[in-house]
Amino acid sequence: MAGNARDIRKNDPEKTRENILDVATTEFAEFGLSGGRVDAIAEKTRTSKRMIYYYYGSKEGLYLAVLERAYRKIRALESDLALADMPAETALRQLISSTFDHDEGNPEFVRLVSIENIHHAMHMRRSTEIGELNISVIRTIQEILDRGRREGTFKRNVDAIDLHMLISAFCFFRVSNRYTFGTIFHRNLSEPVIYARHKQMISDAVIAYLAAPESVAA
Repeated sequence: MAGNARDIRKNDPEKTRENILDVATTEFAEFGLSGGRVDAIAEKTRTSKRMIYYYYGSKEGLYLAVLERAYRKIRALESDLALADMPAETALRQLISSTFDHDEGNPEFVRLVSIENIHHAMHMRRSTEIGELNISVIRTIQEILDRGRREGTFKRNVDAIDLHMLISAFCFFRVSNRYTFGTIFHRNLSEPVIYARHKQMISDAVIAYLAAPESVAA
C-alpha cells in the first residue's frame, strides 16, 4: 500500500493534489480553519504531511487553496451553461437553477464561505484568483440584463452585483440555515416538493422583479 502511494505521488502529482484538496475540503468544512488538522488530512490521503506542506506551504495555504477550488468549481459550472445562446429570461432562469442546485449539492461550499465570513475574509483577501473568478459571474449577469432590456423582457435597471446578491442570498440561506430553520418550523428544506417549490419561487420572483417597470415596482 505504501509503495502504491509513493507511485501515485511520483507519477501523478496532480491527482495527489486533488486528493489532498478533497480531504481538506471535508476537514475544514467540518472543523473550520482553527479546528482542522493537517495530521488528520494526511492520514486520509495518499500522501504525507510533509508533502502537503511542500505543495501548499502551510495549513493556511492549504485552506486558501480549498477556497479557491470551491469558487473555481461553481464558476466553471456556470461557464458550461452556454447562456449567451439563450433568450434573456431563459438564461437567467438557467443561471438561478444552477446556483440553487449547486448550493444544495455542495453544503461544504456553503460552510466554507460561512467560516471565511467568521474570519472577515482575512484569508480570501490574499487570493488574487478568487476576485478574478467572481468577475465572470457579474459579467454574465450584466450581459443577460442588457440582452433582456434589448428584447423588452426586462424593464428594470438593476445593478448586476445587487442581482447576484439577491440570487445568492436565497440559495445560500436554504443550506446555511437548514438546521435552525428546519428545527424552528419543522420543515425539511431538501424534501423534493419543497425543493422544487423554492427553486421555482426564486426564479419567478427575480423575473417578476426585473419585468416590472420602475414606477410600478415603486
